[in-house]
Amino acid sequence: MNFIRFIMSKKIQITRIEKSKINDIDFNNFSFGSVFTDHMFECDFINGKWVNPTIKPYQPISIEPSASVLHYGQAIFEGMKAYKDKNDEVWLFRPDQNFERINKSAVRMAMPEFPEELFYEALTNLINIDRDWVKYGDGRSLYIRPFVIGNEYAIQAVPSKNYKFMIICAPATLYYTKKLKVIVADKFSRAASGGVGFAKAAGNYAGQFYPTKLANDEGFDQVIWTDANEHSYLEEAGTMNIFFRINDSLITAPTTDTILDGVTRKSLIQIAKDNGINVEIKKLKVEELKNAAKNGSLKEIFGAGTAAVVSQINAFQHKGELFELKEIDNSYAEKLKSNLVGIQTNQLTDRHNWRYKV
Repeated sequence: MNFIRFIMSKKIQITRIEKSKINDIDFNNFSFGSVFTDHMFECDFINGKWVNPTIKPYQPISIEPSASVLHYGQAIFEGMKAYKDKNDEVWLFRPDQNFERINKSAVRMAMPEFPEELFYEALTNLINIDRDWVKYGDGRSLYIRPFVIGNEYAIQAVPSKNYKFMIICAPATLYYTKKLKVIVADKFSRAASGGVGFAKAAGNYAGQFYPTKLANDEGFDQVIWTDANEHSYLEEAGTMNIFFRINDSLITAPTTDTILDGVTRKSLIQIAKDNGINVEIKKLKVEELKNAAKNGSLKEIFGAGTAAVVSQINAFQHKGELFELKEIDNSYAEKLKSNLVGIQTNQLTDRHNWRYKV
């Protein structure tokens, strides 16, 4: 990817940690998102400008009880990963898409956009400082979490005047270690037309927790979300975009204002096309899915996302009716995941210029 690369920062004040905690971490025994690297990036929006960009040791932040994010939910985020190859080089995957999407989310949530040059400078410097935390190996990566919160100290139901942009990082392993059993939503909704479903807004995820808990209590791992109007059309799966293989066609819902425009989703669509797989971007009814399961034409279901990568689903339930998928040869999910990870980790040719060297 053709971006400006930053080795040393002229804009960002950098304070390094005195002693790294990396040797205290067992990289073979930790849960996703629970361990964080030595440093973080922080920048404030005050008086209409982004100011005070800083990389400093990972630490608590101080906000007042009246901070607007705590009351009115102005909070957005992104999910990215850095990968290390066998030559100890570190790569990002399509960071331009994350930059565009966080600013798209910001606009929808009445928040200020973040400058492109500073976004890449912050990312590059932060990852370079903590590059030893990017581990090489199957399923290993560094998960990167840019986020923005409203930070005005006032309990007034209006957009905040002040904001805080931060980036924190966490070493990552596999998000799901098994095939998933899911329930198709017929009551609760993730998003509605005209809302904020397309944005990576914090509240979108909080709203999923209760129906997901109910699903977990019944023995299911996740929820496949349906449209809010009729609960007739399949939209997303938990924290992932969703794909269905019916016969030899790969089907996924079109992105709308209720569906997140996933970076992994669009990458898999392109990789599938590169491999000669017929891809149909269209609405799929729940009843169509059930009929395909009954007549044997439904071959695979899998979710796709930055954290989850590609996660296979081997059973789904709708209104008490359970459908289980058989194991198959020539799995599209496995083939597409292998291709995707190969590109991300510099093992396969990057024909679409998606990798970004840190």
